[in-house]
Amino acid sequence: MQETKVNQMRKQVDHIYRSESRRVFATLIRLLGDFDLAEEAMHEAFAVAAEKWPGEGMPANPRTWLVSVGRFKAIDAIRRRTRFDVSLAELGQRLDSSGIEVKDDENVEDDRLRLIFTCCHPALPQDAQIALTLREVCGLKTEAIASAFLVAPPTLAQRIVRAKAKIRDARIPYQVPSRTDLPERLDTVLQVIYLVFNEGYAASSGASLTRADLSGEAIRLGRLVMALLPEPEVMGLLALMLLQESRRNARTTSTGDLILLEDQDRSLWNPAQISEGRALVQQALASQRIGAYTLQGAIAAVHAEAPSTAATDWAQIVALYTLLGQIEHSPIIDLNRAVAVAMRDGPAAGLRLIDAILADGNLANYHLAHAARADLCRRLEKTADAEASYQRALALVKQEPERRFLERRLRELG
Repeated sequence: MQETKVNQMRKQVDHIYRSESRRVFATLIRLLGDFDLAEEAMHEAFAVAAEKWPGEGMPANPRTWLVSVGRFKAIDAIRRRTRFDVSLAELGQRLDSSGIEVKDDENVEDDRLRLIFTCCHPALPQDAQIALTLREVCGLKTEAIASAFLVAPPTLAQRIVRAKAKIRDARIPYQVPSRTDLPERLDTVLQVIYLVFNEGYAASSGASLTRADLSGEAIRLGRLVMALLPEPEVMGLLALMLLQESRRNARTTSTGDLILLEDQDRSLWNPAQISEGRALVQQALASQRIGAYTLQGAIAAVHAEAPSTAATDWAQIVALYTLLGQIEHSPIIDLNRAVAVAMRDGPAAGLRLIDAILADGNLANYHLAHAARADLCRRLEKTADAEASYQRALALVKQEPERRFLERRLRELG
């Protein structure tokens, strides 16, 4: 009987670790001011919980208990180390005199927001921002992050170490930016979240088209930021990710081959994600502060509302891409608009736009630009041009499902 009770309590400790460890960690960073010390303290606290809770019972507020124990474990560790390193004495005194400051959920959630903004500080390189966010905010293992972005684990670990050192040496504040600085800093956070999502939604290379774990983490981060900071562009980004993710089950065959949007079984799209995404788009549009993520979310919503590719409101999509290009111009936006124009006005109109983009030297090494051109040439029965563009796309593509798709298209040209 006692053994059963102990096992049940250990399962509860494991559950709290999965659900609360990153919150505990975020608060310990605020209290201790050091990533590594906070990580060590958090694990010490959970080790004590696994030892004591089965006999003493779970405290009324496990999160506060864990933060308190972690803080005192860190103070003890600092005291021991000051015997050998006098430079740590000041830190030990500061920790001794500081309060725990964990009184309610609001403080803890503020700590998580502080951690996100710290990991996404513009003083850090973008690859380091992504690695640090996934490691410290999401709690992903270094090996998993390295695998997702196709780098060696030691290389990824060094990025994280250098980022932490930069935060420490540059005294980057662990705080949410002021209202004046928030727009610029929030944009960095949203950009990192969307980069993580894109790598999960359409992996840049490798054997698999998608990485559900990464897109899932990005959506979780988007929800967290929106709950803590419900700005219109945060809603727009979350809407965009939900609407794109809603197609996951229809985007590949059982063997992992690519299925184009026009060939997807739309009954496999996730209706709950579509409904939530559309509602968020409407809410963001109603704010009158319309940004790039909101417009991209609106485009995704038009696709989600259509029963088929032929029945899609392509005129509206072209108009949205035109507005998006005015807000945030890029050749990729121009390419997407050209594809929408081809669907609205015919392949010849789209081909003229894509040729102009490529003639300017933009997207010359972007395989999707050549793949889009090849498809329009195929539709116009310009077989030689289509073959040349497919070959160029094949020379640039790094993802196996896309490679197989392009090779199949070439064989069909025959």
